[in-house]
Amino acid sequence: MEGTQKYDALLVSGARRLTGWRHREFIAEVTRELCDGNPRLAERRFGWGRETVRKGLHEWEHQVRLVEHFSRRGRARSEEKAPELAAAIRAIVEPHTQTDPELKSSRCYTNLTAKEVRAALLEQGYAEEQLPKERTLRDILNRMNYRLKRIQKGKPLKKTEHTEAIFDHVQAVRKAVRDDPETLEISVDTKTKVSLGEYALGGEKPD
Repeated sequence: MEGTQKYDALLVSGARRLTGWRHREFIAEVTRELCDGNPRLAERRFGWGRETVRKGLHEWEHQVRLVEHFSRRGRARSEEKAPELAAAIRAIVEPHTQTDPELKSSRCYTNLTAKEVRAALLEQGYAEEQLPKERTLRDILNRMNYRLKRIQKGKPLKKTEHTEAIFDHVQAVRKAVRDDPETLEISVDTKTKVSLGEYALGGEKPD
């Protein structure tokens, strides 16, 4: 009996060193040879999960290799478990967002913090225990493609063809009247608005 337990322990140790389909192939072979192909017996004797043993036996019988779906493993994210919560978050954040003014990325920028979004959800009737913590909510907003930072206005170019044309005209006039004693030159520092095109939200914060 002690000899059997010793060899069984070696088989369990060997199976533990393998992963994926090689692990299933090994335990399926051991189950066929030592457990009459019975997954329940393999589970009792070696401690292997019967579903894993069945999967290995299925692969051996049909000569196929099942593909692991790693992306489906692990705990589901909060927005996946509660899609209505994700919709509520989006409804709160969207009016306070803008796209990248330079259109260099598809990410949206918002001037709402995770704390403010959480407070808005509480005002809508969500209970404290229904909502993720502030840090988790910040991660959720990032996964939903919202960058949490203060919205900046689109920065126009310092020089445009309009302003260059104005300066060229001023220089031409100055050159033409430079030697005219009847002309008085006055220097005035002034500013004017020049339309440069459409910007997100007119270059203003949503609030």
